[in-house]
Amino acid sequence: MRARALLAAGALAALPACGSPTSPAEPGAPSPGWTLTWSDEFDGPPGALPDAARWVHDVGGHGWGNQELQTYTDRGRNASLGGDGTLQIRAFAEDFVGADGVRRAYTSARLKTLGRFDQAYGRFEARLRLPAGQGLWPAFWMMGADIEEVGWPRCGEIDVMEHLGGDPTLVHAAVHAPLGSRDFRSASGTFTMPGGVSNAFHVYAVEWEPGVIRFLADGILYRTVVPQDLAPGAWVFDKPFFILLNVAVGGVWGGPPDGSTVFPQQMAVDYVRVYRRG
Repeated sequence: MRARALLAAGALAALPACGSPTSPAEPGAPSPGWTLTWSDEFDGPPGALPDAARWVHDVGGHGWGNQELQTYTDRGRNASLGGDGTLQIRAFAEDFVGADGVRRAYTSARLKTLGRFDQAYGRFEARLRLPAGQGLWPAFWMMGADIEEVGWPRCGEIDVMEHLGGDPTLVHAAVHAPLGSRDFRSASGTFTMPGGVSNAFHVYAVEWEPGVIRFLADGILYRTVVPQDLAPGAWVFDKPFFILLNVAVGGVWGGPPDGSTVFPQQMAVDYVRVYRRG
């Protein structure tokens, strides 16, 4: 997600009710041969906070490398269970001063599994219904678990799904690899979702194996990335990665909200599941 904004800047390459969980017959279910290793089904009472054994909050309003306009908080107002088997990540238009002293006109949430769960290779999938509106930027993505040691972009990044709210049907996927100490190389793809991304839940997945990363939407393969696609960037995708979920507001890639944007908005997460081969 971070690299998208850098590319754009000129560097190298009442809320609706939520749906029920998926069944194996639904589009996007994994094919035979995948074994579940980790999941969150977001079962619990309405208003309960995300499971602290699985998720950590990122907090602050410093722009997150993308000139984003929100402050991320750890409040239940911005991220809590819906009581119907979903996690709801909500973006509000509100005057807010965070613990970092930064004043922002929007709030939202960003959750990660860093220090709780990571895995090298596998199928990582989430069933999501996305927010709608110019300036909304929801994402389901991954970064190398060694980020605190090597920093970004050396840790690597896999963007399983990003959506710019100004286009109701288009989702993006990308892989970002280091090219030297600060620059990066990217390979990306897009998928047009019939009927839009905000009217129903859809399954977004990556199947990641040695030397190949495949992106799928509702079971449809739409982009495959191999090391040659990132050359001369380094292939840093043979180590554990952790998961992130967030809804950003603004940023240099998609631009700010405008007069057509309605708040609050939410990303509803039915589940996140991780598998291994065999």
